[in-house]
Amino acid sequence: MSPKKWIEATGAVGIVSKAGRYGGTYAHSDIAMSFATWISPEFQLYIMKDYRRLKADENSRLSLNWNLNREISKLNYRIHTDAIKDNLIPPELTPAQISYTYANEADMLKVVLFGKTAKQWKDENPAAKGNMRDIATLNQLLVPANLESYNAVLIHQGKKQKERMELLRQLAVQQLQTLEAVSLNSLPVLESGKQ
Repeated sequence: MSPKKWIEATGAVGIVSKAGRYGGTYAHSDIAMSFATWISPEFQLYIMKDYRRLKADENSRLSLNWNLNREISKLNYRIHTDAIKDNLIPPELTPAQISYTYANEADMLKVVLFGKTAKQWKDENPAAKGNMRDIATLNQLLVPANLESYNAVLIHQGKKQKERMELLRQLAVQQLQTLEAVSLNSLPVLESGKQ
């Protein structure tokens, strides 16, 4: 019995057989692994090792992307704090007032992107290690870096915090939508047209 006849006879899901020049039998990775066992134990071992190697390579690339975005975020944080220091902190402020100014601006950006301050997030997640950025997605790390840079420009332009917050929220929504669309569009499309 051919794979195509078997698929039709059993109503198999997760496996497809195509005839023609670029045809072949394609299956979900879990099904393919089961077939590897059926073919031979040696072949199954080869497939499992190669699959683990591919997953390790993929995780390594994701980790590099995450770390790169984290570093970009740190650099933009410096641009942001310099703009605050140069434009929002008069020399007569006490160290406590200066700290409050920096924290207030940082919390504004967190509210713009995450809808809550760092303290609110920590109160809701007492067992979490690190901060909001440490558990953020790649997209969520990229957008704050852009927000910090844009906020620095707005601060230099003399915009009040309320106006900056509105402009920053528009930018955050736009960028997250664009990044999510790019992420979804890069997924392979299945035959039925679903992603």
